[in-house]
Amino acid sequence: MKLTSYVDPRLVLENVTAKNKKELLSVLVKYIEGVFPELKDKNLLNLLLEREELGTTGIGQGIAIPHAKISDLEKIILLFARSIDGVDFAALDNKPVYLFFLVMAPEQNVGEHLRLLAHISRLFQDDSFRRSLMEAKDKQELIEILKGV
Repeated sequence: MKLTSYVDPRLVLENVTAKNKKELLSVLVKYIEGVFPELKDKNLLNLLLEREELGTTGIGQGIAIPHAKISDLEKIILLFARSIDGVDFAALDNKPVYLFFLVMAPEQNVGEHLRLLAHISRLFQDDSFRRSLMEAKDKQELIEILKGV
């Protein structure tokens, strides 16, 4: 599995400023709805917050992979965001989160959704991958890194 087919340059955010989980998720949802206006009536923020109530998607080491299943969605939507200052995301290690992959998946496509989450988790285990994302100088470099894995 490669991220190339999931990376949409319109959904790669170079530096998101938010103070906490709810604020960050709200900003990310607005970006998605700006690119996909047909999703505005899907209550994306509520779905993400409900998922977070089950357990944080802030997995530690400065990483979070918020995700939700959406009815009537045709394909997986992947958004990548970086926060230079970090966000209080209630991560498992209680440290700020800097790198986010937000995954919106069709309800009926559980297998692909789980494979993508597992792939992203494996990528983030690589220190050099995380470092390269943090050190990328601009959005174009972030896109190139993401399309290369």
